[in-house]
Amino acid sequence: MGYVALFVLYSSLSSIYPFLPPLLGLLFVLFIRALDREDIFALALISFCLLVFEANNGYLFFSSIFYFYIAAKFFLPKVEQNFNCYSCIRIMYILMAYIGYFLFLMLLSKIFLLSPQHMSYYIIYYIVIEFFLVSLI
Repeated sequence: MGYVALFVLYSSLSSIYPFLPPLLGLLFVLFIRALDREDIFALALISFCLLVFEANNGYLFFSSIFYFYIAAKFFLPKVEQNFNCYSCIRIMYILMAYIGYFLFLMLLSKIFLLSPQHMSYYIIYYIVIEFFLVSLI
């Protein structure tokens, strides 16, 4: 529970300071682990963190949870089939978390006739930083 409080504080700081990555890739990896272990409590905590992330960035409510679940059930088995190296799978997780989520938000904006989200150049920086963070866990 303390980690969730730290994440809420960190998420608020990352919305103020753009050099702090939003930890979306880390949450994606933790979400996948919780789904694999069928840990409902961990899924609830991670889902809450994702809702905080969405609220801080102004994204659609429950969009990240929905995307992560779809990606975990449909796309990740194909990624794990096609790649043998563990580091390659991890970088694909991070790419799917950032690039895939952005594309998913673009799709939702087209479906619901919303203004499209703009991709920042910070995303490349976030992908590199989070790849190193995810490699540590």
